[in-house]
Amino acid sequence: MTDSPLAAIVDGIIQEMERINAVRDETLTRSRALIRTCAHSIRAMHRHEMDEAATLLAQAQADAAAMVAPLADFPDLYHTGYTQDALKEVVEAHLVFAFITGGDFPTPADLQVTGATYLKGMSEAATEMRRFALDLMRRDQVEAAEPFLQMMDDVYSLQVTVDFPDAVTMGLRRQTDVLRGVLERTRGDLTMAMRQEKMRTALRHFEQASRAGEGEDEELVLEEWDEGEEGEKG
Repeated sequence: MTDSPLAAIVDGIIQEMERINAVRDETLTRSRALIRTCAHSIRAMHRHEMDEAATLLAQAQADAAAMVAPLADFPDLYHTGYTQDALKEVVEAHLVFAFITGGDFPTPADLQVTGATYLKGMSEAATEMRRFALDLMRRDQVEAAEPFLQMMDDVYSLQVTVDFPDAVTMGLRRQTDVLRGVLERTRGDLTMAMRQEKMRTALRHFEQASRAGEGEDEELVLEEWDEGEEGEKG
């Protein structure tokens, strides 16, 4: 039986599977390292270490290319979950960098990713903007946080125009729903922070007027506050 034509066919299949398995193991190892590099890059951005972030991004892009190159003959491995998850992290890191530096946005071709993976990475990059906004609010830089909310809103507005089955978008709808929740929480946090900042400003004016003996009383300060609130609603 071992010398039969069927045995030779099975032997050939086993050799091919061994080759596929070796490529799979190598891709899995590369994907894990790639995810770590992208995470370190985003962490450097939060620390405002942009040179370090740029260096890590360049390394991530090179590592992604090295991971993808052997998969040209193995499309199943390219489209598998761990490969696409790693590439999604590459997209996220590059887009976060572009968002906060005002640089050019890389295309899916630049990053060697599918359109669906690019959109999922874009969604996660937008949710990362919440952390930047919260950091600024904690430092009382409320107005500086507003552009990050606008970035999130812009991405969400684009995401909702992509209306295809999950089999095509790789589950983008769920990530769009997550982004919507993060966007609304951030909008609420920023609105509250802006109201508190206006109140603090009005109280400072009241204290200064009181110390200067200009006769500006609490009623005038509250009137100024109300006018600010009405302007915000308008």
